[in-house]
Amino acid sequence: MSRLKRKEERLEHRSALAGLMVVIVAAVTLEATSLIQTYFSGQSLKKEASLRAQTQLESTKASIMDVVNQTESAVRNSIWISEWCLKFQDSLANVPRRLVHDNPVVMGSTMALVPGYSRKYPLLAPYTYRSGDALVQRSLATEEYDYPSQEWFTEPVKLDQGYWSEPYFDEGGGEVLMTTYSVPIHDMDGQTAGVLTADIALDWLTDMMADIKIYPHANSVMISRTGSFMVSKSRELLQSTLIDVVDDVRNHEDFMQLDRAMKSGQSGKVIVKYKGDKFHVFYAPIEHTGWAMCIIVPSSDIYGSLRKVGTVVLLLQLIGLALLIIILNSFVRGQLKFNDLNKKRERMQGELQIASNIQMSMVPKVFPPFPERDDLDMSADIIPAKEVGGDLYDFFMRDEKLFFCIGDVSGKGIPASLVMAVTRTTFRNLSAREDSPGRIVSSMNDSLSAMNESNMFVTFFCGVLDMTNGILRYCNAGHNPPLVLTDEIRTLAVEPNLPLGIMSGFEFTEQEMPFSYDDAVFLYTDGLTEAENAEHEQFGEERMMNSLHGRKDAASHLKDVEENVALFVNDAPQSDDLTMLFVHYLGKSGASVYGPILVMHNDVKQIERLGEWVNHIAEENGISPDAAMSINLALEEAATNVIMYAYPDGTYGSVEIEAIRSGKLLTFIMADSGKPFDPTAKPEVDITAGLEERGIGGLGIHLVRSIMDEVRYERKEGKNILTMIKHI
Repeated sequence: MSRLKRKEERLEHRSALAGLMVVIVAAVTLEATSLIQTYFSGQSLKKEASLRAQTQLESTKASIMDVVNQTESAVRNSIWISEWCLKFQDSLANVPRRLVHDNPVVMGSTMALVPGYSRKYPLLAPYTYRSGDALVQRSLATEEYDYPSQEWFTEPVKLDQGYWSEPYFDEGGGEVLMTTYSVPIHDMDGQTAGVLTADIALDWLTDMMADIKIYPHANSVMISRTGSFMVSKSRELLQSTLIDVVDDVRNHEDFMQLDRAMKSGQSGKVIVKYKGDKFHVFYAPIEHTGWAMCIIVPSSDIYGSLRKVGTVVLLLQLIGLALLIIILNSFVRGQLKFNDLNKKRERMQGELQIASNIQMSMVPKVFPPFPERDDLDMSADIIPAKEVGGDLYDFFMRDEKLFFCIGDVSGKGIPASLVMAVTRTTFRNLSAREDSPGRIVSSMNDSLSAMNESNMFVTFFCGVLDMTNGILRYCNAGHNPPLVLTDEIRTLAVEPNLPLGIMSGFEFTEQEMPFSYDDAVFLYTDGLTEAENAEHEQFGEERMMNSLHGRKDAASHLKDVEENVALFVNDAPQSDDLTMLFVHYLGKSGASVYGPILVMHNDVKQIERLGEWVNHIAEENGISPDAAMSINLALEEAATNVIMYAYPDGTYGSVEIEAIRSGKLLTFIMADSGKPFDPTAKPEVDITAGLEERGIGGLGIHLVRSIMDEVRYERKEGKNILTMIKHI
């Protein structure tokens, strides 16, 4: 025991060391991950700040250039009138007045002549400016204001081109910071005659720059070509330079580099350090003006949130390490539980496989199913999406009739498989004694509705193919309409009806159609047409029809469809059950309908027409006169019974007789709309008994039964239908 205990202690010690190593590795990994995330997050924030600043710079530049362009355009558009007015110097005052009046962005304007140009006026500079809503005119040619020495006058004359002046305060005027755009005016001889100006106030620029708030503590600055501040909340700073503002700026190479770059019209970004803080500065020039603007963002604005997140991440890492220790402590117990669950899962998987085998054993899987018959070719397949599914098909032969069905239960998995089993069993039980697919489906619906507590339903198609005459009777309950394969492929016309299990007492519509030799019907569930590939495209009806082209046996048709679906879906997972049933009718000579259908009204004299009709059919089919006489006698007996007793006296009624030839069988179908009457329900007549023992009636149906090889009755859609079959 002591040796075993020591071994267990060694194992525990090793586990503890392994757990400690896991914790250390996890801690190092978490810290490295945090540092890497912090680095890349910082780079992302830096790029974001640059993008936001550049975007704001471009946006602000566009707004400023809009005002600049308006001002320059207003002045250029007035040059021609200024040059024309040089001949009429008394009208020169109208030029600046018109310029200010027509351009709201312009605060004031003057047309100032070069000294000595006018013989009449030594100095001439009429000036118009806005005062509220009014326009005020005065002259700048005064002793107090020496306009020929002003920058706005001397520079455009010297440069002989448009010029934006340095910002200046409008002393004695609007008391606002303003700038002037001026262009030289030439006379007809090309001599510079004067200067035309436009003044704009810069208060709008102050408001615009104040609105730039890409970060909480970000600031914006605009300087003139000489480096003077053009925008500031403090008037004392206006027209000051960077050198005037920053303490000992010449020892700050970053500031000196920024000052040179902005005054030289460059654009870019730079990081400057000042009083222990870092600032990211983004700058760009304003074209034509000599101005430049920049946005200054403290480093704390850009990386502040990252630092807060870093603190939170560190705290979370510590919490994570603590949790990791707890997780390691419970790992072994969790592993044991996992092993136990895995065993349960394997056991459940085995049980599901057994359930799948049981479910598959409920549907016919041997093909051909009726090898002794040469008038029928069938094949079917079911491919469940899971171990068990809700699709079903079934078929069997009874009384020379093929009963078959296909269905799809709503939902998947075990619940759907249970409903599928109940549906198949109910179909078998009902169709074992009932020939009408309409009544089979109605009874199934009532039964499933009564037990449908889970609100599941079944789309269902039921068909009954009479092998003697090729007549297919069918009833559809909300299922996909089957395809009919004759000389063409078409969709079978069906009444949609409701699916099974939704509403008890629903009246299901029964339909029928004749089948000829080599005709076929293909039934399927929506798992075929809705099969999806990796791009979520569906297989669809067109691909399905293309897969069924050509005359082939049932197994080959199903193989083609399955291969085409597999090729289309490729590696995409199957999302729904896929079921197919192919019924191929191979009646020897096909079914022939002889017509027109004989219609007689309820008058005994009409019976004479019956003989001619029967003789015609006998001649067409090589039936001997004696046999034709017997057939006529049986039909006459049955028709007379309808004419005499089916309709009330004095009312009009009719009886219709249809003849169908299929192989060696000649089938007569007699229908009337009279009162319900089943002649086959009469017991067999004992012809050896005396009249007193035998009673009245019953000899007529006995005669029909004696002549015909098979007689059956059904009541369908308000009609009595008597089917009589004769082997010829």
